[in-house]
Amino acid sequence: MGNIDYILEMDNIVKEFPGVKALDGVTFKVKRGEIHCLVGENGAGKSTLMKILSGVYPAGTFSGKIILDSTEQHFNKISDSERAGIAIIYQELALIPELTIYENIFFGHELGKGQFIDWNETIVQAKEMLKRIHVNINPETKIKDVGVGVQQLVEIGKALSKNVKLLILDEPTAALSEVDCDNLFQILRGLKEQGVTCIMISHKLREVISIADSITVLRDGKTIISIDATERKVGESEIIKYMVGREIKDIYPKRKGIKVGDVCFELKNWTAFDPNKGRKILRNIDFYVRQGEVVGIAGLMGAGRTEMALSIFGNTKHYDTKGALYVNGVKRTFNSPERAIAEKIAYVTEDRKGNGLILIQDIKFNTTLANLKQLLKGFFINEHEEVHVAKKFFDEVGIRAQSIEQSVGTLSGGNQQKVSLAKWLFSAPKLLILDEPTRGIDVGAKFEIYTIMNELVKRGVSIIMISSELPEILGMSDRIYVMSDGTMTGVLDAKDATEEKIMEMATA
Repeated sequence: MGNIDYILEMDNIVKEFPGVKALDGVTFKVKRGEIHCLVGENGAGKSTLMKILSGVYPAGTFSGKIILDSTEQHFNKISDSERAGIAIIYQELALIPELTIYENIFFGHELGKGQFIDWNETIVQAKEMLKRIHVNINPETKIKDVGVGVQQLVEIGKALSKNVKLLILDEPTAALSEVDCDNLFQILRGLKEQGVTCIMISHKLREVISIADSITVLRDGKTIISIDATERKVGESEIIKYMVGREIKDIYPKRKGIKVGDVCFELKNWTAFDPNKGRKILRNIDFYVRQGEVVGIAGLMGAGRTEMALSIFGNTKHYDTKGALYVNGVKRTFNSPERAIAEKIAYVTEDRKGNGLILIQDIKFNTTLANLKQLLKGFFINEHEEVHVAKKFFDEVGIRAQSIEQSVGTLSGGNQQKVSLAKWLFSAPKLLILDEPTRGIDVGAKFEIYTIMNELVKRGVSIIMISSELPEILGMSDRIYVMSDGTMTGVLDAKDATEEKIMEMATA
């Protein structure tokens, strides 16, 4: 074992915040030229460990050693770790939309002499960098005009332009389509061949198994195990067991004895035109949901799934819609979310941080936000009742926090998602639209969300679930609609559905 070439060794790392030991003696070793996946539940300490490595938490704010290329490091700021050859790409990309690709790649370390930037050389080198990451696009294109998949690769190009030797990717596939994920992994394997070492944080265990040379599992701020995935086959169930400390035999819990009722929601010949984009985004959609049914909506990014949900839920984007919408057989028109909520329809957004929650406010405030009318006593909110409601849903959805007074911004992704769910459960919906309900949350929190879904269905609630994760669509749906380019290209009963059939329809 003594002859293993480690590019990075983090030894006995301890990091404390007021009242919380985030890392408790973590040891983390990465071999040179490998793809090393770091996994664990939300709050396990993964991001904290990487922030220590990248200099966000400076030397002296934690204990333990960081050894890079056999030399102990003391990073006091991010630029220190960058000079040492470390780059980190976060889930929320740090690109400037109004600048071009070449400007973004060399932002902060511009090419030139003295006070002048050599823009011609910048464009030439940006073209070379784009070739290296297999992006065939004009470097003079603005970032706002390319998809999230290309943006992710531009971030990698930006890191490589700083002569990175250790690249850290935090949830790089969270917002990517299957095609973009495959492309990203191809790039990472190519970088590995070029001698770049990668650390990847991910909750998507299938991706971890497909890409990882080594896997390290953190739980409750401790290193549980490091596995050499090149020596033996590693299964999802084994990783889950180490992550959550118990065995979850079936991550998609089965629903038993649920009686599906009559059609409770229907769209007929539903079409939507986006005046801002100047084009149709939905075309002639026929779609229905029955009481007590989970209907999955699959499709590639840009297929129109979220646009359909928003056009149903009060049409907040002000699309020009045509066609008919029925609730329990009665034709309805929703020109605001309030009208949709009054008809017992709720929408849990895919963007919980941007649109779903008010992060600076506490759990209590966010939980009661969608149904404040019920708490009014004259012109004032009944604070005693507000506390009662918040505690009820806090317990019902299993939020892990110090109290209902804790700020939502300090919660893990999984617990934020539970607050977002609690907010809409307080409105007592009969139809719940879940848009990417488990994006960016760990496997334990996913299982809890699925269990809540099953409990709601048992009570007669109908669920529309939009998801980019095909195993989730197959594991949780009774029926599956597939969308492509704003149209419905097919519908499958869950028992007949396969990933291949769905992808065939999604690319039609």
